[in-house]
Amino acid sequence: MLPFDFIEQMRPVLGTELDVFLQALQRDRETSVRLNDKVPFETLAMLHDAGLQEVPWCPDGYYLKSRPLFTLDPLLHAGCYYVQEASSMIIDEVLAQLVSPDSIVLDMCAAPGGKSTLISQFLADDGLLISNEVVRQRVFVLAEKWGNGNAIVTHNQARDFGDRTENLFDCVLVDAPCSGEGLFRKDSEAIDQWSLRNVQMCADRQRDILLHVWPALKPGGIMIYSTCTYNPREDEESALFIRDTLGADELLLDLDPMWNIVRSTRAGYHFYPHKTRGEGFYLCVLRKREMPFTPFRPKSEKTRTTKSVDNLSELQGWLVHPNRWTIRQSDRFTEAYPVKHKDLIEWFSTHFTCISTGFGMGELRGKNVAPQHSLSMQKDFRKDAFPQVELSLEMAQAYLRCESLILPDQPNGYLLMTYKNVPLGFVKNIGNHSNNLYPHEWRIRHK
Repeated sequence: MLPFDFIEQMRPVLGTELDVFLQALQRDRETSVRLNDKVPFETLAMLHDAGLQEVPWCPDGYYLKSRPLFTLDPLLHAGCYYVQEASSMIIDEVLAQLVSPDSIVLDMCAAPGGKSTLISQFLADDGLLISNEVVRQRVFVLAEKWGNGNAIVTHNQARDFGDRTENLFDCVLVDAPCSGEGLFRKDSEAIDQWSLRNVQMCADRQRDILLHVWPALKPGGIMIYSTCTYNPREDEESALFIRDTLGADELLLDLDPMWNIVRSTRAGYHFYPHKTRGEGFYLCVLRKREMPFTPFRPKSEKTRTTKSVDNLSELQGWLVHPNRWTIRQSDRFTEAYPVKHKDLIEWFSTHFTCISTGFGMGELRGKNVAPQHSLSMQKDFRKDAFPQVELSLEMAQAYLRCESLILPDQPNGYLLMTYKNVPLGFVKNIGNHSNNLYPHEWRIRHK
């Protein structure tokens, strides 16, 4: 049952369309996925069987006719696709029209990570993504399975970016915490928790985030503001706060009228479920007004010492393009991050709470180095650096449950587990059984 106050709030917004909008909220929601370019399209046979239809504003997005049990699909765990709401994939179109692939981008409120994986794929080898989440319990879901290695995952407040990274970012995405009206079809708890008081609390928090992160966006840079709500208080009024109070100009998007995305009479764009195939979503794109400014420059740390990396040549042999990466050792762990952004990444590692910078490569165990799981997820990972074992669906699911696999006729040592020739992770084979090295916290619990 939809809250009475919500219905009354939407009456002046939608007018004669209110009834058809409310009827749409009673229908089943769409299921959509966005594909990773690290595997051939033909690999995702499960998605073909489900009946793919393209999301028109995202070339990698597809609607499914039915919702499979994604948890049991090894290709999901291998980062081959992401289950993402179709409306939010419009960010791909915004980036394509207005942002350069060599940009430095901040995803301010990143969990659960759908938009961060989209941005990461757009930036590819040229740009750098800082994927931030304020809520500590949610930050670890941002661990990079997408495989580009071009992201830093941070756990900081908006004011930290405004205070420490003034004029750094070419683009900032604030997918703001909101009252969740656009999730009513997806999540009954969103209905139970909704109230006018919560709407106002969310609007206040949104403007606080925008105010504090604004200095981090360089003049001329792009701010993408979005919510999964319908109400003007959290949507248009927050966008107008950016425009009129912080100092920006709204940018219009070149959108196909057949998409039925509604241009607001005040600012931004709305996705309504009775018009578009997707859940409720709002976004507004603004450009920070040009003014003279001093570009951000990371200051080198005089106290930082460079430690030689153990087993460096072996680690480089695990990568297709080793010259693209800086490999750094900290205690017994090694990680890799793009050479192009080396100074900035190292500056972030000392000035921010970083959960990851780039991707983990190996762990030193005695004189040997054990490959880390994140290595197997990378697009630049050289699969033939390890003996490979192709698993059946049943064995792949057992591996993802962290069960020990018996692998007869396989050599001892570190082996790469694959499913449909896609890496799933490593085991250490020791003869009569193997030690499963899949991250325990990511294991699947379904049989």
